[in-house]
Amino acid sequence: MYTTNEEGILNNYATEPTVYFAEYPSQEQQQRYLFQGAVAVMFVTLLVLTAFGVS
Repeated sequence: MYTTNEEGILNNYATEPTVYFAEYPSQEQQQRYLFQGAVAVMFVTLLVLTAFGVS
């Protein structure tokens, strides 16, 4: 989408996406998020312990 002023200069506008409300995650998605969070915490803990062990 664009407009042109009286001097012939173009002004471009981005197209706006449609707005929608987010849906609450299902029970399966919630469990997957919990598992991913637990794996991430274990990974970061392992990294920190390794850093302390090496230093």
